[in-house]
Amino acid sequence: MEIDGIISAIVIGVVVGVLGRLVIPGRQRIGVLWTILVGIAAAFVGSWIASAFGVADTDGVDWVEWLIQIGLAAVGVAALDRSRSRPGR
Repeated sequence: MEIDGIISAIVIGVVVGVLGRLVIPGRQRIGVLWTILVGIAAAFVGSWIASAFGVADTDGVDWVEWLIQIGLAAVGVAALDRSRSRPGR
């Protein structure tokens, strides 16, 4: 992966993380950095899943890939928020 691919993956990860956070109702008790990191991870994993199912490269906008990435980010943000909101923390 070249540097422009890495930079675009980070930018897409930030967008995916924010959208994933907006999908979850209520307030999340995790910081912006964690949201970004979850979004980047969701972008990479979501792209891999979309490639595995053959929906990563379509004509126009890759809506299915975006939905997979945002769904993964929402699950990741919710899981991280839940792990941080346990009693005793």
